[in-house]
Amino acid sequence: MGKIVEVLPSQTDLISRSLTLVQEKIAEAIDQRGICTIALSGGSTPKALYEAIAKQNLPWDKIHVFWGDERYVPPDHPDSNQKMARQAWLDRVNIPSSNIHPMPTAAGNPAADALQHQTELQQFFSVSGGEIPIFDIVLLGMGDDGHTASLFPHTEALQVSDRLVTVGNKDGQPRLTFTVPLINNARYVVFIVAGANKQAALAEIFAQEADAMTYPARLIQPQGQFWWLLDESAARNLNLVTSEP
Repeated sequence: MGKIVEVLPSQTDLISRSLTLVQEKIAEAIDQRGICTIALSGGSTPKALYEAIAKQNLPWDKIHVFWGDERYVPPDHPDSNQKMARQAWLDRVNIPSSNIHPMPTAAGNPAADALQHQTELQQFFSVSGGEIPIFDIVLLGMGDDGHTASLFPHTEALQVSDRLVTVGNKDGQPRLTFTVPLINNARYVVFIVAGANKQAALAEIFAQEADAMTYPARLIQPQGQFWWLLDESAARNLNLVTSEP
């Protein structure tokens, strides 16, 4: 499917619109399949979204939460994506602990933990080794270098196509990350991007031709619905025609 792009006047409007979309997709998934599977991203903009989600009255027992990537740190570390989401959202609502599926980071071996999490995903989604699970919702951010999840420019993780989870690398620091095929198999993928510092990377990502190894967010081309939600600061220099769903 083609991408839908919406430009919101401010970060406040961006979070409000993101909340509306996420609530709609959660309800749709539960109505159609009985549960909703959602993969979270890290970062300051998603944190505001998670705080907003925590204030909603949702069927928490039917929502299963995963992460699209994780820094290779303990879950109580200040840099942990899991810790941020728990503080902003999960610890504030009555969601069963069995519905929270963090990436493991305790083995002291990132590759082993990536394989463990892949096995956990296969078991949860009841898929075999050659199949790719289908997440209902994958939330993504984008760095000013064009990376998304922990898929960084010119790293090996960008070309991994035979696994669900792999080891990303940021300045020599390992991270766990969903692979491009896993993200692209989702029913609904949404980028939530704010800030003037994202303008240069967005111009390359939205260009007709550019190097995806340099701007990894270009690799995200999901088979399901694909949304870009941008605030005006991020989108200011883009030549966009805003689409309606």
